[in-house]
Amino acid sequence: MAEKKRIYIAYTGGTIGMKPSKNGFIPVAGYLSETIKNMPEFYHQDMPEFEIHEYEPLIDSADISPQAWQVLATDIQQKYQEFDGFIILHGTDTMPYTASALSFIFESLSKPVIITGSQIPLSQLRSDARANLLNSLYIAAHHPINEVCIFFNNQLFRGNRTTKQHADGFSAFVSPNYPVLLEAGIEIKNVAGKKQKTVNTRLTIGSIEKQSIAILHLFPGLDWQVLDNLLKSPLQALVLLTYGVGNAQQDPQLLSTLKEASDRGILIVNCSQCLKGSVNMEGYATGHALSEVGVISGLDMTTESVIAKLHYLLSQDLSYKVVKELLTTDLRGELTIAV
Repeated sequence: MAEKKRIYIAYTGGTIGMKPSKNGFIPVAGYLSETIKNMPEFYHQDMPEFEIHEYEPLIDSADISPQAWQVLATDIQQKYQEFDGFIILHGTDTMPYTASALSFIFESLSKPVIITGSQIPLSQLRSDARANLLNSLYIAAHHPINEVCIFFNNQLFRGNRTTKQHADGFSAFVSPNYPVLLEAGIEIKNVAGKKQKTVNTRLTIGSIEKQSIAILHLFPGLDWQVLDNLLKSPLQALVLLTYGVGNAQQDPQLLSTLKEASDRGILIVNCSQCLKGSVNMEGYATGHALSEVGVISGLDMTTESVIAKLHYLLSQDLSYKVVKELLTTDLRGELTIAV
């Protein structure tokens, strides 16, 4: 009989482990582990062995930060030799940010890292948590994809391609510009994932720190003074959410404001407001004008991935020119290079 795989579960917080109270669901230390102990399906002969490490304090996903990402990465690095795979239990609201950030921090990943959670706590009757966690454990052990993934509602996604699409539905996540890796139906169906043997090498991690980054969502009638004030603050990077394939108003004030900021070394990244598709600043004159003043294309990256990538790149000792080049370079499968 083959030796069972060992999976490390990092329980950071989120709905999945919450306990009902008179004031609604609340995080309670030890409650998740006790709930799982009373569910025999987690100890089925086909399931891997697992160890749960509960973070103290538990983190609401709205409070996640680059510091927490670094703590998570270091925790997994320290346990890397002992386990065959890793599960991170996390709140859903910022899960794609964490998945994207970890994909960049892990520089030599040779084992699966799956982030999951739930819309209803594990202890509740209609919870989606049981299927999400069972499948995550089973896939990490028997169908390893050696990258940072999100598993939710019977689908395994590339983490840095994922965005939250539904506030309270079970199909909370979608990967708009990249196919799912696996689908968990009657069989585990490999779609775009590369099943790999886990390799017990050492895990190298990069550093990530909080950077001064902002997002501005363009809309008709936006007062450019708002943009000007934002760019005059101590800002390192601005993510500009534009129309369609990366278009913005052809307004001389807008273009001069962006050029001045770009010339001062502020990174300005152009991301589409559309869920699907890619920024193409050469397609229309309005997009081309942005390119001419130094705006960088976000290509088909999700907004979450761009934010995480900026935090990561700006945390390294890199020149402005190199950071600008790497933003449009595929580092961890986060963007599609046109052929």
